[in-house]
Amino acid sequence: MLAFALLLRLPAPRIAPARELNVGDYAWAFPLAGLVVGSIGGIVLWGVRYIGADPPSAALAAIAATMLATGALHEDGLADFSDGIGGGRTRARKLEIMRDSAVGSFGVCALFVVLGLRWAALSRLADPAAAVGALIVTHTAARGMLPLMLEYWRPARADGLAAATRSSLLASAVSILIAAMIAFAYAAPSAALAALLVAALSVLVVGSLASRYLGGYTGDVLGAAEQTAEALGLAIVAGLLSR
Repeated sequence: MLAFALLLRLPAPRIAPARELNVGDYAWAFPLAGLVVGSIGGIVLWGVRYIGADPPSAALAAIAATMLATGALHEDGLADFSDGIGGGRTRARKLEIMRDSAVGSFGVCALFVVLGLRWAALSRLADPAAAVGALIVTHTAARGMLPLMLEYWRPARADGLAAATRSSLLASAVSILIAAMIAFAYAAPSAALAALLVAALSVLVVGSLASRYLGGYTGDVLGAAEQTAEALGLAIVAGLLSR
């Protein structure tokens, strides 16, 4: 429930843990949140296709549904990360830009590319069942790899969400295991494996960029890693499933 409260914008019971919990303590459940988001998008896609809409229209509706389910949390992180990396000259300035609520040209371009890639990938899947599976697998894999960043990189700031966020080898292993189980349950082995590998590579690349230019990760960096993994994973999975 804590993972859902962090990553989703759905009605949930009020949670008052007996002790203060580090996000890393429940990061193992991130892929379960991905399963929920992907399922919401899949249900909407299937319903829109059922009433006669074409694949591109259904893909757009599904993407909109997933953004509503998360409050566009990860998309916002991608935009802020892109503005910071592209707009600042110093590490301090980059972090300052990322905290600004305004979205700049780099952020807009990043969102355009990522959303366009997601839409194009889903649009090419004529089989609704394949499209639903692709959504679930990529959303799950993208979130399932995020604990790796919490474990292997350090926070860029002394305050904020990321500052109190550390993971462990056990949490990362459990998260990856859950993501793998869900991926292989909802897609062909080649597509599931591709989604998992792309997600891991995306976290590695985005984490390395953040470490180099920001000195570590922030909540926005996690969002950027998730969006990169989701978009690239969806493109590759759609390609494999449409053969």
